[in-house]
Amino acid sequence: MKTFLKLALLLALTVYLIFAFVRLAGGGDDTKCKAVDITIVDSTHAGFITTAEVRRLLSKAGLAPVGKRMEDIDGKRIEQVLLKNAFVKHVTCYKTPGGRVKIHLSQRLPLLRVMADNGEDYYLDAEGNAMKPEGYHADLIVATGRISRDYARRKLACLARQFHSNPFAADLVVQVGVAPDSTVTLVPRVGCRLIRYGKLDSLNMDRKFSNLKAFYAKVLPEVGWNTYREISLEYADQIICKKK
Repeated sequence: MKTFLKLALLLALTVYLIFAFVRLAGGGDDTKCKAVDITIVDSTHAGFITTAEVRRLLSKAGLAPVGKRMEDIDGKRIEQVLLKNAFVKHVTCYKTPGGRVKIHLSQRLPLLRVMADNGEDYYLDAEGNAMKPEGYHADLIVATGRISRDYARRKLACLARQFHSNPFAADLVVQVGVAPDSTVTLVPRVGCRLIRYGKLDSLNMDRKFSNLKAFYAKVLPEVGWNTYREISLEYADQIICKKK
């Protein structure tokens, strides 16, 4: 008898869950949407996608859910529209009881702005994805010079990740220059006019910036901040300076 009751309860629960799922998926739910809950992953970092921007994009596409019947709200369509924005990485949209729509979104964070000498202008994320500005603006380090999309993806993305994870490097550098031979120079905020980095090599990047940080912390305060006009990091184990 107890086994029969357990099976009956399990069957009733299963039927209820199936009914609730079908209803929430858009089958005959006349409930009107009362609210949209938007969650943005990594929202504490600098990015262009905010809850206000998500609402604006949905309103522009005529897909703002609030006030619409739950059965008329197309979650897949909402996901497709938001994914058209280059700064949106992943989107999940679903309905919940009580007339609410949930949107979970992860964004592509711009880490570097590329303004190449071939006229291309775009933002670069940690994976090397290029994103057109599309009216957005961020105060980021700018890379200029002979920069192809392939070079940006393979090389500059490594440098962008270094800036993102290394506060010292991000605060010091204001511009990155790429020469025709792919050698890189950095323009610092303070200390000297130019830092010759050399070829971008991810294996030596941590060491080079660690040496540079030690040089700025220990050497320049002793000899004077305006003593050198150039600093070279081309050799990973030493720093070569040129006086003014």
